[in-house]
Amino acid sequence: MFSRLQALHARPGPLLCGGAWDAGTARLLAHLGYEALETSSAGLAFSLGRPDGAGLLSREEILDSAAAIAAAVTVPVTADLENGFGDDPATVAETIALAASRGIAGGSIEDTTGRPADPLHPHDLAVERVRAAAETARGRFLLTARCDAYMHGRGDLAEVIRRLQAYQEAGADVLAAPGLPDRAAVESVVRSLDRPVALFAGLGQWRPALAELGAIGVKRVSPGSGLARVALTAFLAAARDIARDGDFGRVYQAEPFGQLNTLFQTIQPT
Repeated sequence: MFSRLQALHARPGPLLCGGAWDAGTARLLAHLGYEALETSSAGLAFSLGRPDGAGLLSREEILDSAAAIAAAVTVPVTADLENGFGDDPATVAETIALAASRGIAGGSIEDTTGRPADPLHPHDLAVERVRAAAETARGRFLLTARCDAYMHGRGDLAEVIRRLQAYQEAGADVLAAPGLPDRAAVESVVRSLDRPVALFAGLGQWRPALAELGAIGVKRVSPGSGLARVALTAFLAAARDIARDGDFGRVYQAEPFGQLNTLFQTIQPT
């Protein structure tokens, strides 16, 4: 699956990845024709009744979930591996090795510490973490290196680009900076790099369509946690209607049980 995922990034145009958080959503997305999937740590955290981004998911939980998603489909899966589950480069490399051994084709690591007062690793340590991950990933795992500065209120575009360029030189296959605020920032990042750039739709203030992102050179696009949030938004709206007004209208409008049950019967992997 690694070679297939690598080839999808090498062809012309953007690769559209579906954002799955369990085996069921993964199979639905593959059934709809998505050629690759990304896992969502936020989707997994919410499904377990936890907030995202608070270090409350263990490495085992993330890897078990991603492996179950990869086993459920016949398309490559790239996993959200958060910050690699450790500060030191050796731990990040170990996380990559464990993911690759579980049948996961690729994954992303963040340059975050998990400490709100000091959210980003120092530049040199962040680069060493990517280098260790890249050395472990080489030839068997597609590594995405993320600069999460904008996600933590440290939106200095020049520094973000400097970090991404360093991660590229350290061996990352794909680069990402979630939360870039506008088209100009995305264009600047794409122009500054020689490797594919991934973008998570729905973060930042810009709301582009896939075609617009492809036109400026973004190579991979996914909804991130977006589909999980769409599902939970619909769930909350229906549950509120029922609790407040005794109104089951949204339930009556949902896909009938028989249709969904039959669909899951037909999309089992062969």
